[in-house]
Amino acid sequence: ITLCRGDSNLCRQKAAVYSLDVEANPPERIFQLIDQVNPSIFCIHSTNYKQALQLKTPEMPTGANFDRLLQEFGGAAFSAEPEQWREDTEAPNPPGANENHTYEFGAPIQTEDAFLRLPSPVVSSWCSDANPAGFLVNQATKCIRSVSVEKCESIPGLSMLFYINSSILAVNVTVQSVVLQSLDGGRTLLEDSDILRLPVASGELCSNVVLRVSYHITYTDTGEIVEAAAAFVLGAITEEALSVQQSFQISFTQVDTKPVPLSGSPGYVVGLPVRAGFRPQGYPFLLCSPCSGPAPQTPSSMDISQGSNKHSQLSILQSSPSQDCLAAQGPRAPVLFGQNMISGCKLRITAALKCQPLAQTLLDVLKGQSFPEYVASFGNSQAQDVLDWVPITHLQLSEQRRSNPLQGSCQIPVSLGIEVKWTKYGSLVNPQARIVNVTATLSTTTLKQLPSGRERIIPVTSSVVFTDISSPAQPGYKAWPTINLKLPFDFFYPFV
Repeated sequence: ITLCRGDSNLCRQKAAVYSLDVEANPPERIFQLIDQVNPSIFCIHSTNYKQALQLKTPEMPTGANFDRLLQEFGGAAFSAEPEQWREDTEAPNPPGANENHTYEFGAPIQTEDAFLRLPSPVVSSWCSDANPAGFLVNQATKCIRSVSVEKCESIPGLSMLFYINSSILAVNVTVQSVVLQSLDGGRTLLEDSDILRLPVASGELCSNVVLRVSYHITYTDTGEIVEAAAAFVLGAITEEALSVQQSFQISFTQVDTKPVPLSGSPGYVVGLPVRAGFRPQGYPFLLCSPCSGPAPQTPSSMDISQGSNKHSQLSILQSSPSQDCLAAQGPRAPVLFGQNMISGCKLRITAALKCQPLAQTLLDVLKGQSFPEYVASFGNSQAQDVLDWVPITHLQLSEQRRSNPLQGSCQIPVSLGIEVKWTKYGSLVNPQARIVNVTATLSTTTLKQLPSGRERIIPVTSSVVFTDISSPAQPGYKAWPTINLKLPFDFFYPFV
């Protein structure tokens, strides 16, 4: 490939194209001269602004330009883009820009001026306000901001107004709650959260300083944000304080749903529900709640549907006083981590019962109308983290009996056994429970056709067993250092 430098005109070439117009009488030849890309030359196009055409010599700070350089590069992060680019991004939105806007997973949440800020540490632990919040990405950050009592009223990151003055397109950020924190750590919830409290410097103290911001975003199944709220924790700083630690958090909830409570952080806690769900093709996990109802519908966009009942994740048959299997399709018992369970009912079979409908009814009783496909490895596994979910392995055991081929018979499910294998994960001091395998075994038996007037009672059971497969913990010791006693051959020269 020929490499071209300096003359960009060689990147394109003129080409003569000849064609024949067969519709003309007599046929005519048509000649055209067109401009096309030269396929024989490899061209590298330069960027579209002058600062990138060469390495610019850094400007050395002097007494005349020090204040300007400090204002431009003194923060935790700065932009290297040209000034005209920043002017374009800060221009007001055209009419109609605040119309409904849908988001995909991970897309930055836009506001009227830029994006929703979620300050976070970048290079060091100092706060950078250039971190955008991603749609459906739950985040929690902590960073340090430089403060002084004399200038606390003029520092934007210490004021509530800095976090609520920009609306998310057509949705305004409302104040959900305001909590005041005293110097000794005590907290008081304010009854009136509509009042905007700005930092106030009074002597050696600056009050109403933002210590914590928690955003809560409500969205629809199409990815449209319909509500945004912020909860604040305000505190005070003294004159001796040179910096203050701030924490920020953002969470998302779909309309008409409630967030699913976690079952541990990160490992499972004994007695809390085992989290389960579905994974439609090409989408994150759908956390089922309850997992006994119809399967959730595939979302129309990259969203996560979370349930609201923490006791309705992975569930089994719940025993009833009547012990009638045909009437046991209602309530179900949640599978709680670390607790072995067994339940059941009795099936009264008569000659009038049809085998195939009976088999489907028993399957719904044992597994529910929609059995989950995946189980979360940890108690706080997020729906978008695919590798943190364990697929449920399904096995089926059939009881084979010799039967007369002239007699009608079929297989009906009589038991469902769920085995959850877990292991201790992490350090010896604070091990975390992690699920590594889940197996659901469905056992069936042969049902023969009963003579008229006869009946038969079959027990139907459902069970859950938790098995600890952790390897014995063995403390490790560092090996003793080896000393090489081999001396060089001329060590005793010239004495030996």
